[in-house]
Amino acid sequence: MRVLPERLRERIRSAGAITFHDWMQAALYDREEGYYNRANIQRWGREGDYRTSPERSPLFAAAFARYFAGLYESLNRPAQWTIVEVGAGAGHFAEGMLDTLQRRYPQVFTATRYLIDETSESLSKAAKGRLSRFAKRVEFVSVHDTPPIEAGLVFSNELLDSFPVHRVTRSDDQLSEFYVTVAETRATGETGEFRWTEGPLSTPRITQYLDFVGVTLREGQIAEINPGVEDWLATIADRLANGYIVTVDYGAEAPELYGTAEREQGTLRAFRRHKLVDDLLARPGEQDLTTTIDWSFVKKMGLSLGFETVEFERQDRFLLKAGLLEELEAMLAEKETEAEKVELRTSSREMILPDGMAASFQVLVQKKTY
Repeated sequence: MRVLPERLRERIRSAGAITFHDWMQAALYDREEGYYNRANIQRWGREGDYRTSPERSPLFAAAFARYFAGLYESLNRPAQWTIVEVGAGAGHFAEGMLDTLQRRYPQVFTATRYLIDETSESLSKAAKGRLSRFAKRVEFVSVHDTPPIEAGLVFSNELLDSFPVHRVTRSDDQLSEFYVTVAETRATGETGEFRWTEGPLSTPRITQYLDFVGVTLREGQIAEINPGVEDWLATIADRLANGYIVTVDYGAEAPELYGTAEREQGTLRAFRRHKLVDDLLARPGEQDLTTTIDWSFVKKMGLSLGFETVEFERQDRFLLKAGLLEELEAMLAEKETEAEKVELRTSSREMILPDGMAASFQVLVQKKTY
């Protein structure tokens, strides 16, 4: 019997409705039973709820390794530089990155210190096992505890979309916020279901966010406000003296995100077994919750913190420019069987087909200098 839903119900019964931001924080990141911290569920792969690019093809990490080697050159080949991966999961990307650097870019590999910030203990354990051959080069730390980085980069893949969000709407020309409450069924004594309710804005950061990107919601429109992006960027700005932030995620610029009819009800989604779930509040801790990133906010906030946008591209196009096809040829030459070659070619198509998964993602590269 899982206790997270009941703990949330008791919290609501005791203190009243809670913001969806707080509900999402618990549903995804509760220390014991949050979706990303549970040890007894399969989150990724065919049997899980989603598959990320590093798990779909080794070419994803290999292409980024080639790109990172170029960034290393742009930083004048420091004797040591640091790659920080935030939200590394089970270590698929880190393994492919370090393996490619070691085999193809030995100078970069020798200079690399690889730090992993992963909140899930079970995933960190899996990553440590996967990366055991690189143990002398890999450390597991929180980015908040990372000492100043003189030269390096911070990488994340599908991280920002999982930050807890405030969900807001405009009604009668006033902004209000969505809260989560419990619908009690007193007659039967059944456990109450989680339900939406509206209330006043819980924080001035909501209006500050909308003002910052210059957005005014229309009557009845719903939007998600992601303050965690600002906090995350500020943390990186405080730690990284000279280098890059490389962010991979699915998002849109503000005019598209807030100005199109198809997103009138926001972008909050729940996934379970690779399918969309109708009830976003059902089964907290058992289904993934995600929103579409506001790239306008990420770029503008980054600029205010000293990060200049140097590249912003659709993921499939970025990978082609970064050298995915060259990495494909190199890997094919190393494969011994035709079956291995077919598998590699098949996985490469998922990375570059214009109507494939990669076309829905973008890559943002931001640079900070002294």
